[in-house]
Amino acid sequence: MRWTAAFRTGVISPYGRIQFGRPRGFADQTVHQVLHMAGGGERVRVRLTNRHGRGPLVLGAARAATEHGQAGLTFGGSGTVTVPPGAEIVSDPADLPVAAGADLHLGLYFPEETGPATYSHMPAQTARVVRGRSPVHPGAEQVQGRFYVAGVDVLAPDDTAVAVAFGDSWFEGVGTTSGANNRSVDFLNRRLPRGWVVNQGIAGNRLLTDEVGEHGLARFDSDVLAIPGLTHVLVHFGINDLVLPAMTGEPRVTSDVLVEGFEALAGRAHQAGLKILAATIGPFGGAAGGLSTPAGLAARREVNDWIRTTGTFDAVFDVARAVEDPDAPDRIHPALDSGDGMHLNDAGARAMARTVDLKSLVLQRSSQEIVISRPL
Repeated sequence: MRWTAAFRTGVISPYGRIQFGRPRGFADQTVHQVLHMAGGGERVRVRLTNRHGRGPLVLGAARAATEHGQAGLTFGGSGTVTVPPGAEIVSDPADLPVAAGADLHLGLYFPEETGPATYSHMPAQTARVVRGRSPVHPGAEQVQGRFYVAGVDVLAPDDTAVAVAFGDSWFEGVGTTSGANNRSVDFLNRRLPRGWVVNQGIAGNRLLTDEVGEHGLARFDSDVLAIPGLTHVLVHFGINDLVLPAMTGEPRVTSDVLVEGFEALAGRAHQAGLKILAATIGPFGGAAGGLSTPAGLAARREVNDWIRTTGTFDAVFDVARAVEDPDAPDRIHPALDSGDGMHLNDAGARAMARTVDLKSLVLQRSSQEIVISRPL
C-alpha cells in the first residue's frame, strides 16, 4: 500500500487583480466543505494550504467524515496547528475509508481572523459557513468556493495509477450544475474501472501569463509533478490566453507564442516520464463583453490545426469539434452551452469527457496495465 492523490484542487490568490468572486476570510467560524473524491482508499490524510496568505493561519480544529464514519484530524499529534504564510501542511493519517466517487465532508474551524483566504473559485461547489465551532445547519451561510484545501491523499494499492486534468474552467466545471459533480473530469472518472483523474483546473487560468492563478508553466511543478503515482496529464489551455487580453489591455497572444507554450509544457511532461494528452481549444465565439475577437478566434483555429496534426503530444482529444455548433464552429452548440457562450453545461461536460480516447489513457504501474474500457 502507498499514499497517492485522490483529490486535488488548484488554488488562487485573494489578492489577484482579476477576481471572479469576492475574496473573504473567517474569524471564529467553521467552514464546511464537500470534496468529491476521484479515488478511494482505506485511510486518508488532508492537505491544507496557506499558499497565498500574508500571515499565519490558525486552525483550531478539523474534522473529516465519509459514509463510513468520521474522524478528528490532527497535525503532528495536535488538533490545532498554525500554518505559516506560503506553506502547505498534511494531516496525520486518519482511519477513515472512502470510496472513489464518494464525498468527503471536511469541517475547518478558524478561531482567529484569517485574513483573505487562499481559495478555489469553484462555482460548481458550495461551502457552508457557521459561527463558532459548530456543525452545519440549515441556517448556514452558503458561499461559492473552496477555502484552504489543496487535496486529499488515500492509502491505496501499490499499482494504483493516477492522471491529472490540468488547465482551466473547462476542467474546473464552470457552467455545470452546482453540487451535481457533473464536471468533465467527473464524467471521465465514471468511465474508469481502475485508476482515476484528479482535477487541477482553475477558472480563468492561462498557460503563459499569471492571472487568474499562476500560469500553467509556472504551476506545473506544484500542481502536476508533485502528485504521487502520476502517469498521465491531460491539458486544456488557451481560451483565457486568447480572451483575457481584451479585458486587461495586455498585448494579444499570437498562435505562434501559444504553440511555443504548448511545446514547452509537453517537453516538461515527457522529461518527467509522463504521457501528455492535449485538448483542442474550445469555442468561445458567443462570449459577451468583447472577449470574443476576430483575432482571438483566428488564433484558436490556427492553434487547433497545429494540435490536431503535431506529433508533440502522446494523444489529442478534440473537444472543439465535439462541442461546436456545426453551423457556426467558433461557437458552442446551443444544446451544450451553459448560456454565456464560453462554458459548457452538464451535457457539454459529458461530451467533452467522451472525446478522450480511452486507449490513450491506459494507466500502468509496476508493469501491470490497468485497462480502461467501460463506456460512459
